[in-house]
Amino acid sequence: MAGAALLLLTIGVVMVLSASTIDSIRANDGNPYAEFLGQAKFVLLGLPLAVVASRVPVAWYKRLAWPAFGAGLALQLLIFSPLALGKNGNVNWIYLPGLGQSVQPSEFLKLGLALWLGLVLARKGPLLGDWRHALVPVGGAGLAVLLVLAGHDMGTVLIILALSVGAFFVAGLPLRWFAAGGVLGVAAAAFLVIGSQSRSARVLSFLGAAEDDPTGVGFQTRHGLWGLGTGGVSGVGLGASREKWSYLPEAQNDFIFAIIGEELGLVGTLVVLALFAVLAVGMFRIVRRHRDPFVQITTAAIATWILAQALVNIGVVIGVLPVIGVPLPLVSAGGSAMISTLVAIGVLLAFARAEPGAAQALATRTGVVRRSLAVLGRRRG
Repeated sequence: MAGAALLLLTIGVVMVLSASTIDSIRANDGNPYAEFLGQAKFVLLGLPLAVVASRVPVAWYKRLAWPAFGAGLALQLLIFSPLALGKNGNVNWIYLPGLGQSVQPSEFLKLGLALWLGLVLARKGPLLGDWRHALVPVGGAGLAVLLVLAGHDMGTVLIILALSVGAFFVAGLPLRWFAAGGVLGVAAAAFLVIGSQSRSARVLSFLGAAEDDPTGVGFQTRHGLWGLGTGGVSGVGLGASREKWSYLPEAQNDFIFAIIGEELGLVGTLVVLALFAVLAVGMFRIVRRHRDPFVQITTAAIATWILAQALVNIGVVIGVLPVIGVPLPLVSAGGSAMISTLVAIGVLLAFARAEPGAAQALATRTGVVRRSLAVLGRRRG
């Protein structure tokens, strides 16, 4: 799992450098590396945090669950303060004056919610069959959804809903709750789409019912598909993308998968998909093998978050979903998303270290390495 995450991170850093050079030149007085250096800064900050998170005992995560969720909600509430920033119709960022940096608090709310749901649902256990006990975790997840929705970020709302569904499913919430939630979710989504002109236009464009103007709403999707098609099997070559020349909006962010397909071809996209599959196997292995319900539920929440976000991002790029606007985990540019995802991977590695038999396996592996080094030392002598 750690190896797959590192490989995805490496691919992401390289592709952000490739995809962002043209926009960086235009927006940063001719500096082609500005976007890349910004992303590298967040990667270098996130990696040590992931290492630290991987060493934290499971008991401490249980103690941190409530504070983490509370801190996530408090950060999200700042979108109603003068620190709030808007972008592309969403008000889901805050500006930190002392650091001169913007932060997307909903990315950290995801991790806090995953830990909190793991703790609460594990404690409720068989009591979840009683609706009065189920109201507490459902209400907490609903509060997180409403706060993010207040910033008009539908993409993040969908990921938080998926995260919550993954946690509830592994916790054993009765299926009738999922059925009721599905009906309410579809009705709410329809209401939100109808009530927003931009969302309606994107959905109608996806359904083929909008205008045929190639420079209209479907512009981004068309150029994403053209980039994938141009790449063929082996790609046009690293750095040789045509779409990144200001033809494809958000090339280094939400549509970086299209640049991967254009420059590295079908081979590159399949490698990315295979690495996400390896991540999925590792995460599901923790859910299956671990005996602690808190670990199982929290892992399910994080796994659903990362995998659902990857599937939504790729689905948008290949045209099977309307444009929603979520980054590709560990690959797309973005500081808050990168740091929160890396810390979440660190949490999963901490859980993996606490699996039954994991300590013995690590000790055995360390012993083998030490004996091998001792043998090599004797031979040199």
